[in-house]
Amino acid sequence: MKASRIVAAGAAAGVTVLALSAPAFAHVSVQPEGTAAKGGYAVIDFKVPNERDDASTTKLEVSFPTDHPLASVMPEPMPGWKIEVTKSKLDKPLEMHGEKITEAVSKVTWTADGKGIEPGYFEKFPLSVGQLPEDTDQLAFKALQTYSNKEVVRWIEVPEKGKEEPDNPAPVLELSAASEDGHHGAASDDDSDAKSAEKASTHTAADDSASSDGTDTTARVLGIVGIVVGAAGVAYGVLAGRRRSNA
Repeated sequence: MKASRIVAAGAAAGVTVLALSAPAFAHVSVQPEGTAAKGGYAVIDFKVPNERDDASTTKLEVSFPTDHPLASVMPEPMPGWKIEVTKSKLDKPLEMHGEKITEAVSKVTWTADGKGIEPGYFEKFPLSVGQLPEDTDQLAFKALQTYSNKEVVRWIEVPEKGKEEPDNPAPVLELSAASEDGHHGAASDDDSDAKSAEKASTHTAADDSASSDGTDTTARVLGIVGIVVGAAGVAYGVLAGRRRSNA
């Protein structure tokens, strides 16, 4: 009896721990596709899970940091979603590629024109962003998740280092250091891919050339062998005919 009670109590405690920790695993988050290097450009994905059993996620609003504004923000078209990009004027203009930028994106809103994110599913909302700041290690985005039953979950609490994660943490993008050769994130990856493709193309051409040369050589050898065999056959026939006539 004592053993069964201990097992039951342990199971109940485990269920309680899972129930309390579930929100920490299911909040809206942001991750780069590859790297998000300081001073460069990156594609980032906002991952939105549906935490409800009886409602769908029908709207996502992501607010951009005002202390580190991003002048370039481009969403990727998503079937089933209407996308709205909101810009605001900057208190202090930015300089990008030799030009002054007086406004930056302050919010991106995705609104479902279909079923949205149904229970038991998640979806990624991609954005191409830049130029990433060089004077910070992370960017915090505040997000609002709206359900079909009109419930709004506010993921706006910025996590602080050394403290427990808040109940509704805001998505935080960690920035990596720029590479020493001056390339930044996605751009360096593209260059690497292009070089790899070029090398692969060069190797393929060389292999094809070698294969072609080998085929030509084989054909020539077989041709010569055929000529020799044919000549030997003719000579043999002539000799055989002479022997018969002499006999």
